[in-house]
Amino acid sequence: MDTLSPIAPFPAGFHWGAATAAFQIEGAHQADGRGPSIWDTFCATPGHIADGSDGSVACDHYHRWPGDLDIAQQLGLSAYRFSVSWARIQPAAGGAVNARGLDFYDRLVDGMLERGLAPFMTLYHWDLPQHLQDQGGWNARSTVDAFVDYARTVTRRLGDRVASIATFNEPFVTAYLGHWLGIFAPGLRDPQVAMNAAHHQLLAHGRALQALRADGVTAPMGIVCNMGPVEPLTRSAADQRAAERHDLLVNRFFLDALLTGAYPERLHALVGTAPAVHAGDLADIAAPLDFLGINYYYRFRVGEHGLATTLPPGAQATAMGWEVSHEGLTQHLTDIHHRYPQLPPVVITESGCACDDHLVAGQVHDSFRVDYLRGQIAALGRAIDRGVAVQGYFVWSLLDNFEWSLGYQKRFGLVHVDYPSQTRTVKASGQWYRDFITQQRQLARR
Repeated sequence: MDTLSPIAPFPAGFHWGAATAAFQIEGAHQADGRGPSIWDTFCATPGHIADGSDGSVACDHYHRWPGDLDIAQQLGLSAYRFSVSWARIQPAAGGAVNARGLDFYDRLVDGMLERGLAPFMTLYHWDLPQHLQDQGGWNARSTVDAFVDYARTVTRRLGDRVASIATFNEPFVTAYLGHWLGIFAPGLRDPQVAMNAAHHQLLAHGRALQALRADGVTAPMGIVCNMGPVEPLTRSAADQRAAERHDLLVNRFFLDALLTGAYPERLHALVGTAPAVHAGDLADIAAPLDFLGINYYYRFRVGEHGLATTLPPGAQATAMGWEVSHEGLTQHLTDIHHRYPQLPPVVITESGCACDDHLVAGQVHDSFRVDYLRGQIAALGRAIDRGVAVQGYFVWSLLDNFEWSLGYQKRFGLVHVDYPSQTRTVKASGQWYRDFITQQRQLARR
């Protein structure tokens, strides 16, 4: 069977990449002046991480980055999405800059460019410095100003060489999993604080875009949101109301604010609370986007008692228990394309699946992931055919890594990591992705 056809050519200049995040791969948690983040603190509390692990070593990418970038180059990637650890840049209260932290990312970006990898930088991927959490974290408006200062500090050093700048990764997760459900750092359970955290991240995003543009940064700038289509389990009024509420929290809260300068009208009625908004906040949040990053993993099937815990008949699930729904990607992109005339070009900044991967005789035969990626890419092509402007696709993840509250129990990588030895092995999915990218480049030249 030819696993590479029949996916049509993607637009010229389309980016094929893979993504990672600092806390999940870097390790070296006390190296070269790095301070603690909220995830270091969260991991240190017994019971928070399923396997009792932490990110202190992770993939040791901080020391092994040249080899990891070599692998990215060998896979034929045109771009690599990474995040900067704020705790490496401003490790202590007062905002003083740690030069050694900036030096690391300086080397990393140069290493990407030397290998033909376009650097797609994310400024915040959940790892708030602990000293800022001690001052109120994302519940405090002062953190907005701290983020803008941090963003300017990083881009003054790297902004002339990166191909893309995303301010935040998945503010929904930071706000709701971290501040409402308490299952992610910082482990709080307060709906009002969660709403404030969501709002302050959006505000920090908008003000940072304005500040960076005023500084002369010309790289495309945007934000990354996790989202997907929401469907009620039944036609009952209760299920439909629950689905509307979920769509509002996951999708419309963020897109309405970013693209229309307003929060949804039914926010308080459906959720029971709303963020504290000051005059001018929403105008700042709606600063023009050069792109919208979308992390898509599955559709949301919602009933009055919450997200569905069983799969539809005949559906497949990843090792996370998430339904495989390729059509959901096409549907969601098409939906927001029609809902928001202001929608900027889209980048699929994360797409991937956890599998029960096993290293056998030096190989990982992850055929499920191959099928998954093929299905996602084909679904993305259908969205483009329907008029959605899409500029790139990034697999989550380049490497197996620390999967947040699940520790090292789930593997998402194109590359297998044996954590005790730190040996890297490209999986069958990585080989497939390499061959697919090669084919796309050949088609583009015809």
